[in-house]
Amino acid sequence: MNYARRKNLKMKKTKEGARITRHNRLRQRIIGTKERPRLCIHRSLTNLYAQFVDDISGNTICAISTLEPKVKEKIKYGGNVKAAQLLGEAAAILAKAKGISNVVFDRGGYIYHGRIKAFAESARKNGLLF
Repeated sequence: MNYARRKNLKMKKTKEGARITRHNRLRQRIIGTKERPRLCIHRSLTNLYAQFVDDISGNTICAISTLEPKVKEKIKYGGNVKAAQLLGEAAAILAKAKGISNVVFDRGGYIYHGRIKAFAESARKNGLLF
């Protein structure tokens, strides 16, 4: 969704609209660079998605989700804490392969608990600094 369209105040009426409003507040302070990209998370009911973004050039450096074959073969269901931990580990390995060690964590307007917290702690444990 276009960032300018997200500023629509009518979006607060739904749960997803409130999340997008929170995410807009976060994005005013968080910016990713080539040396320290933004690690942004999206959570759906059945899966978790993560991508490393350079906001200066507007490029996604790399992305990974629970739908990736190497992650999906290890889990039954992509929408739980165990899947988030495995994805955090896989994201840290992918980032190290791309030469990324420091990131800015963008929780996407989600509360820092459950799957988001499990992902972040697993990524930190496997070598990402944020």
